[in-house]
Amino acid sequence: MVLSRQRGTYLLGKTAAHLGAATPLALLVLQVLQRPESLGANPIAALTDQLGLWALRLLLLTLTITPLRLWTQHSAWLRYRRLLGLWAAAYAALHLLMYVAVDQRFAGSVLLEDVIKRPWITLGLATALLLLALSVTSTRALMRRLGRRWQTLHYAIYPAAVGALWHYAWQVKKDLRAPLTYAALFVLLMALRLAKRSFRARFAPAITPGRT
Repeated sequence: MVLSRQRGTYLLGKTAAHLGAATPLALLVLQVLQRPESLGANPIAALTDQLGLWALRLLLLTLTITPLRLWTQHSAWLRYRRLLGLWAAAYAALHLLMYVAVDQRFAGSVLLEDVIKRPWITLGLATALLLLALSVTSTRALMRRLGRRWQTLHYAIYPAAVGALWHYAWQVKKDLRAPLTYAALFVLLMALRLAKRSFRARFAPAITPGRT
């Protein structure tokens, strides 16, 4: 009965997480279909930016899972880390696809020129590809096959987050309030992670085998 209840709670939480992550995409689709004029003079750029922004938000949300687990002592949070990471990668892929397929229409020469002359595009491309690589290697089969190397590989989520933040700030250029807010959140998440682990290492009571 207890296991059944726990499984039901997990499935409910997983469904809610999927719906929450998919909602921004659904709203963007509805906006395109029903109120395209609300996207402004350059709807393609607006959609591309929104998809990239949601990729960053979901990436940061993915990074909140470990601090939540550390501070609440509930490992159940870890069940949602892969789910959120895959959604972040999906939004990053759509962000990249909008730029390559819709904005530039697969014009190889133009894309190459952008990569060479616009460093924020180069950084964004590298970050999106890194997130896609992490999503491809997140299957249980590859986790078992790679063993400890899988964990080492997936530490790349941190440089991916830094790359996404840098790409965002570089693209915005003038009004840096939003990029700096997201960067501050990232720093806070890293600080919470390090603070909790440092606290546990320093103050956790030593347990001698055979004693309580």
